[in-house]
Amino acid sequence: MAENKGNVVARVEKLALPIAQQLGLKIWDIEFVKEGASWYLRFFIDKPNGISISDCEDFSHAIDGPIDEADPIEQNYYLEVSSPGIERELKTDSHYEEMTGCLIKLQLIRPDSTGRRQLEGRLIAYKAGVITLETQAGEILVKKVETSHVRLADTNF
Repeated sequence: MAENKGNVVARVEKLALPIAQQLGLKIWDIEFVKEGASWYLRFFIDKPNGISISDCEDFSHAIDGPIDEADPIEQNYYLEVSSPGIERELKTDSHYEEMTGCLIKLQLIRPDSTGRRQLEGRLIAYKAGVITLETQAGEILVKKVETSHVRLADTNF
């Protein structure tokens, strides 16, 4: 099933990228998830000066027809479009590159050698799956695979 979900996201992304570009938007992330008995196709869109409700409505209306026409999703689902938010999750290499210099919070899967599971600091670099974080205690290197999630700290905006 996970492979199918990934394929859905890839197929939908191909349809959505040119539409987002036409509207002056960037696709931050796409999720296809099941919550309870329902499936959700979620687009997180962004642009330099932030997203408005109108941007979400415009993108939703623009993408709805092409998705229906291409029919890349077998089951019924709800379409949602929103901003990635102030505490957006960093998932892709491009997210890390774009947010270099920003304050981030990360949650470790297991406690580090000092017993901490949460770290916060400035994202200095991201290379080969390693996050370089500048904290009050100094520079820390964390492998991305050792994190459960990484988000922007809300103090960036």
